[in-house]
Amino acid sequence: MSDADLIDETGEEIATGTLPLDAWHRARGARMVEFAGYHMPIQYEGIMAEHLWTRQSAGLFDVSHMGQLLFRTDDGGDLNGALEALLPGDIAGLGANRQRYSLLLTENGGILDDLMVTRLPAENPFDTDGLYMVVNGATKIDDISYFLEHLADHVMINHLEEQALLALQGPKAVDALARLVPGVTGLVFMTCGGFEWDGKPLWISRSGYTGEDGFEISVGAEHVEALAEALCAQAEVKPIGLGARDSLRLEAGLPLYGHDLDEETTPVMADLGFALSKRRREEANFMGAARILLEREQGPAVKRVGLLVEGKQPVREGAAVLDSDGSEVGKVTSGGFAPTVGAPIAMAYVPAALAAPGTTIQLSQRGKVHQATVTAMPFVPHRYVRAGAK
Repeated sequence: MSDADLIDETGEEIATGTLPLDAWHRARGARMVEFAGYHMPIQYEGIMAEHLWTRQSAGLFDVSHMGQLLFRTDDGGDLNGALEALLPGDIAGLGANRQRYSLLLTENGGILDDLMVTRLPAENPFDTDGLYMVVNGATKIDDISYFLEHLADHVMINHLEEQALLALQGPKAVDALARLVPGVTGLVFMTCGGFEWDGKPLWISRSGYTGEDGFEISVGAEHVEALAEALCAQAEVKPIGLGARDSLRLEAGLPLYGHDLDEETTPVMADLGFALSKRRREEANFMGAARILLEREQGPAVKRVGLLVEGKQPVREGAAVLDSDGSEVGKVTSGGFAPTVGAPIAMAYVPAALAAPGTTIQLSQRGKVHQATVTAMPFVPHRYVRAGAK
């Protein structure tokens, strides 16, 4: 892919277009909203009902707005090293059929995007070797431009615009998917594989963004409606919108780029230290390493924390965190009512001195002050199926 694929002759970014399931969502009564350049379903029967259904059964999410990228090199060049210059994860140590959470960083250690990167096996539905990556929909064009600017010429990037992406999430997701694709029961959290359904190739990972067990399924756009119909024909499965996706990820303590993560936020501030692989920390040769490693050693000035908010009124993004004198010292970055918890919750960046669980703080929203308590995340325990679990 070249820059010409991303920008038109006037210099403006090319519109991202319509998702393959747009008409399918509308036919099912979805309320559609603009998001990341597309119209996407925010809800079908209601956010609360869809949230609780996913926690107890299985919800189907259309996440085809996400960017699916392939990285490869044909001349024996060092693909691992090229990506490790930009990402702080151990890409060289990533085995086939395994994926890893990582971060695209600025030279100053800020976060440009968070993403999943996977080592493809010799045989896969994309019919190529190399690395498969899923990046956020709202940042995918900027991400591709950044990769084109910073990666060597021998690294080739393919934006898989012809692929759709579905997420099937919830404790009964494996039961529903296994009827259609029996081999998926062999996957565990953060592993992937190539499969077939009705003669159509699928790339499936056991992962997701809800804190529940589940799968993400890459499928050709021309086949995604048939697959969505087949999944929703299973008794456990209902289509779920963006509203419940947001409340589910908030309960799971998962940050959302553009809200809880941005270019001013480092991985240490965001409590994402697990994404900094040990070998990479020792080598200190990734973007922003000097600042990030100093923050690891000395501690950041502010930290992302979870908050339990008193009362029933949610505190939303942008609310101010106040110190004992009533001065603003931080910001809420995500907030809402948590159906599983039965109370309002939030994420915020607060001074390190206020980040210990049990600390009481005040939040100011539209002139009203709310009491909140710092709490460990996730708010609802993750239910990932890991290797060795029984």
